[in-house]
Order: sequence, then structure tokens, then C-alpha cells
Amino acid sequence: MDPDSLSKAFVEHYYSTFDANRAGLANLYQESSMLSFEGQKIQGSQNIVAKLTSLPFQQCQHSISTVDCQPSGPAGGMLVFVSGNLQLAGEQHALKFSQMFHLMPTPQGSFYVLNDIFRLNYA
Repeated sequence: MDPDSLSKAFVEHYYSTFDANRAGLANLYQESSMLSFEGQKIQGSQNIVAKLTSLPFQQCQHSISTVDCQPSGPAGGMLVFVSGNLQLAGEQHALKFSQMFHLMPTPQGSFYVLNDIFRLNYA
């Protein structure tokens, strides 16, 4: 699968899982993974999922505007940069966000998230 198709498939899977069942994201991270969420650094799959499941909203819907990707390093990694809108249940206006993923290959032939940086974009 070419990098653009792979990154789009990853993004669709990540955000559909986030919107439906955030705890289901655990298998995308490993203990070496790090999330920077609005400047707060969190390491390890369990800690990352604990952060994501503790966010102060139950339901949300991501709407993706752009997905850009680049190959990263000799190990076969990939950088994926996403921008879009986040609609929270009960809120009139969507929030704009940007997120960057550094995906690394696993021996099984899939990818995991090594680095994840999330920011809301305030106008």
C-alpha cells in the first residue's frame, strides 16, 4: 500500500475509533509511545488511553480536512499530519484541531503510533 493510502486508512481508523470507543485506541500505542496533548506529555499506552478517556466530553465527531504524509527514516516510519474539526455533543461550534502522528512499523507488518502531538487551533 502506498504511503498516502496507508496514512488515509490509518486516519480513518484512528478517528472512527476515537469517536466510538476511545479505549479501543490502546492497541495503536506501545509503552515507548508519547502523546503531547495541548502541551502535556504523556508516555505509554495505558497512560495515553487514560488521558484520552478522561477528556471532559462523552461524545464527539471528528471531521478531517487534510491529511499529509511523508516517509520518515530508514526504519520505514511515516509522519502523518492531520487538520480538521472536532464537534462536541451539545456544542454549536466545532473546534479546529491539528494532530501529528509518527507511525513506526511493527514486526507483524502493521504500524503503531510512536509520537502523537495534538493541538486545538484557536482563531
